[in-house]
Amino acid sequence: MTSFGRVISVRGSLARVGLLAASQMPISEVRATVGRFVSIRCASSVIVAMITEVSCENLSSSDGYIAIASVDLLGEILNAADKAKFQRGVTNYPTIGDAVDLITSQELRTIYAPTGSDQINVGFLQQDRSVVAYVDVEEMLSKHFAVLGSTGVGKSTGVSLLLNEILKARPNLRIFLLDVHNEYGRCFGDRALVLNPRNLKLPFWLFNFEEIVDVLFGGRAGVPEELDILAEVIPLAKGVYTQYQNADRIGLKRIDPKQIGYTVDTPVPYRLVDLLSLIDERMGKLENRSSRIIYHKLISRIEAVRNDPRYAFMFDNANVGGDTMAEVISHLFRLPANGKPMTVMQLAGFPAEVIDSVVSVLCRMAFDFGLWSDGVSPLLFVCEEAHRYASADRNVGFGPTRKAVSRIAKEGRKYGVYLGLITQRPAELDATIISQCNTLFTMRLANDRDQALLRAAVSDAAANLLSFVPSLGTREVLAFGEGVALPTRLRFKEVPPHQLPRGEATISSVPSVTSGHDMHFVSAVLERWRGATSQRDVPNDPVFSAPPAKSMSSVEAPMLQPSMGLDPDRFSLLKKPLR
Repeated sequence: MTSFGRVISVRGSLARVGLLAASQMPISEVRATVGRFVSIRCASSVIVAMITEVSCENLSSSDGYIAIASVDLLGEILNAADKAKFQRGVTNYPTIGDAVDLITSQELRTIYAPTGSDQINVGFLQQDRSVVAYVDVEEMLSKHFAVLGSTGVGKSTGVSLLLNEILKARPNLRIFLLDVHNEYGRCFGDRALVLNPRNLKLPFWLFNFEEIVDVLFGGRAGVPEELDILAEVIPLAKGVYTQYQNADRIGLKRIDPKQIGYTVDTPVPYRLVDLLSLIDERMGKLENRSSRIIYHKLISRIEAVRNDPRYAFMFDNANVGGDTMAEVISHLFRLPANGKPMTVMQLAGFPAEVIDSVVSVLCRMAFDFGLWSDGVSPLLFVCEEAHRYASADRNVGFGPTRKAVSRIAKEGRKYGVYLGLITQRPAELDATIISQCNTLFTMRLANDRDQALLRAAVSDAAANLLSFVPSLGTREVLAFGEGVALPTRLRFKEVPPHQLPRGEATISSVPSVTSGHDMHFVSAVLERWRGATSQRDVPNDPVFSAPPAKSMSSVEAPMLQPSMGLDPDRFSLLKKPLR
């Protein structure tokens, strides 16, 4: 049979192929268009290449070619021990005149055949739907991955598919998912613990200095004088708590809080009442009433945040004490998993001012636990809407969060902490962080800046594929990098209805005629709305009607009696007019 074409020039990883008019293949199969794989028959191997450009301009009719195609050389199929095996890269380059054919289904299966048990089935090839697209879990996780795509292209559904397949392949891997829009609560069934402000316990003393300042000042820059006071008294409050804790032990001498040597960032418990007492004590020693206003403002700021019901997840039992760090980490990061190796952290119910700080604490604790446990219990940290926390613009977002995500990206794999990034705006994501993701699942992206960033991130051989990105269909993906055999255009497989992210599964833009949106409906919505900012349990909340998770109260931890608080008249001096 006459060949489909002939090699007419070779340069590095590129070749040009003349397509022959005399081919005996049916017209339907001759469709040589961009994105199709071809095979070049060499003496000792079959080189796999992909068409990146086809043109019939400036063709000489005497050559017998109907068109000229440019192809990228991607890898080769070697016949070793009667078994064909695919490898990336090219060792034997084609020569002028070598025969070129459209690749067969059998050759495609050889390329995409699973090389071990650690493969997950994510869909099928766009070129040949009979060929299953596999992803290597170990390569994808250990070298981080990213899912990129505009809104509405099936990105959330793709994430649900990938994570459910990973859970199947790696039942012992722990997964922590930051769910910005509360979409994934139902996607993982009884394998996931769903956390939200109603059932989360994240004690305020786990926040480091930058994070607690961000909480107290509502995301704005702190007042320098107040920050100086806080930096001085927080270590002392930790020392006071430790002193109380040790005072119960017989024969143990009381230690001066200043001698204990804690820093503002040491993850050691302290009580809010001790912190306020220390600030109040310093204020009482000042003779200049105008200087006391700084202390007064700081105390008022702390008390306002503590009394805000939206911050109850941080300040519950703030004056009781108790070292609950082990329980918190065990609960958050599923150690032991107890059949639920995954945590879905729903962020939509948190106060907007505190989300960055909470994400920073979670990222930092995930990395530090991996670091100090020598990575014996791997964790995949999945960051939805990643550009919000790790922005390329240093003036946007919260610095410590970017730093925490960056640490996982750069060093996490050494300590068993893997990173999965999901974003619709890769150009807004810190370039250093996305460059650490060695497997990219790229869905439709229309923005030029996003496409330019991708071109810089992928290898030359894959760069030509990126011209397809603006025209990809829903659920279509270009997969690059270590997790896949070749840069591949594939389609994610269908996701069962119970695994669809809730935003896509239940929300319709067409209003329901039977829903009866009357005044009672509006009143019920307002009741939930107000309830979120006035009490712990939200009334009439169908999504969270399940009983709250068991509170991690520190029964076993050393408990201190709640303080009666500070003297309510302690500010009377400030009410007098200044002379």
